[in-house]
Parts: sequence; structure tokens; C-alpha cells
Amino acid sequence: MIRRAAVPALLCVLAALGTVSGCGIRATSVPVDAGAAPSRVGCVLPNDRESPRSSGGNSVVRVYLVCGSRVSPVEREVRMPGGRSSAERLPVARKLLDELKREPRAVEDTAGFETAVPRELTISKGAAGDPDEALRLSEPLDELPSYALAQIVCTYADTSAADAEGGVVLGGPVGDENTDKSPLQRYECGTALRTHPQSAETAGTRV
Repeated sequence: MIRRAAVPALLCVLAALGTVSGCGIRATSVPVDAGAAPSRVGCVLPNDRESPRSSGGNSVVRVYLVCGSRVSPVEREVRMPGGRSSAERLPVARKLLDELKREPRAVEDTAGFETAVPRELTISKGAAGDPDEALRLSEPLDELPSYALAQIVCTYADTSAADAEGGVVLGGPVGDENTDKSPLQRYECGTALRTHPQSAETAGTRV
């Protein structure tokens, strides 16, 4: 009885060496392949696009975009009002905000960059009684996506839109006759904000 039971089992083993169509195993002509491990976006632009050169009256500016779980800089050639070193705070802030609202360029998109800044967002000068370096957004700060706020702060930090120490003073919209001003907050673009943009919600210091 043991010898008889072993014969079918032996036949199945032998069949498995050549074909798997018997013994309850269905043959397949498609090889089983789990494929390569999923790749991670590098958040790095090609070498020929990392450092564009100023030309034709344009300036090279650094704009922070979202990539992965952080905000990272890309450089763009932009016609800035008064030049890259312009002291005109509001025109510079508006131009940089326009850049932040743009859809990433093809090479930026391929590298994994995107923007969280709402297209309808605008910026204006501070209200009466605000410090000179204050800028006011058309949306309350606590209603902006934290990543968008981090983008704005880090993009403004090393420009004339910032204060003398590189801090960025922002507020929300002003109510009728400046009677309903949202409080101003001062932000700094430190490592914590760049690597954890969600912390922008609590990163500001009341002015």
C-alpha cells in the first residue's frame, strides 16, 4: 500500500520538472515577476537647470515649492521689479507670489515639485498701524494650507519682502476701515519649517 501511494506522488514530482499542467497545478505562459522596487522622486532638477543665468534684464530668484514632505528651493529666471536686489517690498512680494501660484514647469513637475499656494491668493501692504515690514494676505493665515504658508515664508525670507533679520511678517485681510485687523505673525525659514512645513501653523510669533 505504501509503495502504491508513492507512485502517483513520484509522477507529480517528475511532472513538475517539465510541466505543471497536472497534479492540480494550472500552467501559465506569463512569468510571475514582482517588478522593480518603487522609485522615490529625487526632488533634484537636472544639472543644466539647477542654476539658470540672469539674462535680458531678468534675475535669478529662489522659489520654494513642495516636494515630498518638505519645501525645497528651485531657481527661476524672472523679471523682477527693480531687479533682484530691489528694496520695493510690495512689488517684489507680489512677483514672487505670482511665481508660487504658477503650475510647476515641466522639468520641475518631473522632479516631483508642486505648489500648495492657492491661485486666488493676493498680497497687499500692511494696514494703518502695522510695522513697515508687514504684508497682508487676502486669506486668514489659519485658513491657508500650512505648506503654502511655508512656501511663502521661505521664498520671501532672503528678499526685500523680509525684515532686516530675514523674518517675514504676515497677516490676514483687513476689515472695514481697519477695524477688524487679523493679528500679524512673524516667521523665520529655519530647518524645522523647511523639513516639516505642517509646523507653519504654529511657527509664527505674534507681532
